[in-house]
Amino acid sequence: MDLSLIIGWVLGIALIINGIGFAKLGNFIDIPSVIIVIGGTIAALVASFPFKTLSQIPKHIGIMISTKRYNSEEVIYTLVEMAKTARKKGLLVLEEQAVGIKDPFLRQSVMLIVDAMDAEKIREMLESEVAAMTDRHDQDVAVYDRGSQIAPAFGMIGTLVGLVNMLKSMDMSGNGANSLGADMSVALITTFYGCVMAHLFFSPMGKKLRIRNDEELLYKQIIIEGVLSIQAGDNPKYLEEKLLSYLSQKQQGRIAKKKASSDGNANVS
Repeated sequence: MDLSLIIGWVLGIALIINGIGFAKLGNFIDIPSVIIVIGGTIAALVASFPFKTLSQIPKHIGIMISTKRYNSEEVIYTLVEMAKTARKKGLLVLEEQAVGIKDPFLRQSVMLIVDAMDAEKIREMLESEVAAMTDRHDQDVAVYDRGSQIAPAFGMIGTLVGLVNMLKSMDMSGNGANSLGADMSVALITTFYGCVMAHLFFSPMGKKLRIRNDEELLYKQIIIEGVLSIQAGDNPKYLEEKLLSYLSQKQQGRIAKKKASSDGNANVS
């Protein structure tokens, strides 16, 4: 489980509370301001997106805190082994392996080359599916991008409401001037709430979903190039080097060390 999002939230709240001071924490609690900012933001999101999209928020949080769901290194080794099998026994034998594949995209991709479809049609079909996936993910991320824009706006609305009420009730001839500072602080609390919601919650959530999208996108790009290379009969060694180039230098270095270690153990034995 990737707890970085939760840790960031807890750490951010703790630092804010520490900066405020426990003794003065009550100064930053104002129920009408909470209703304006949180209620207004939720209302605007409901008005902006269909319920089908908003109902996915719990699922999105699960995706954000889950560990890396798409193991690009593992799928590279799977594709290389398939390439070796295909060169020895032909593409049709991969149909048996495809039945046991859990990932639907990888299974579909393998079945397409087994069915001897044209390479360009396979690429077009798979890339269209990936493009549709990216569009769906963009719609999901848009919820959090919109939230990060709306929350500060409602914070400002709350501030304006507070200022109007403050000016309306201000009485310079009496004791009204004495409450000016307190009324002003209440008016500014909504801006504080809006900024916290936008930059501690909505913005990190959107960024986290984008990272998960990039991981899945890379994973599926590797599969597309891998199955097309298998269909073309590319050498498994060449295929491995080709697919590893999609990974970062750090990942490639770790894989190289792992291979060197396993080769050394094999030579010793």
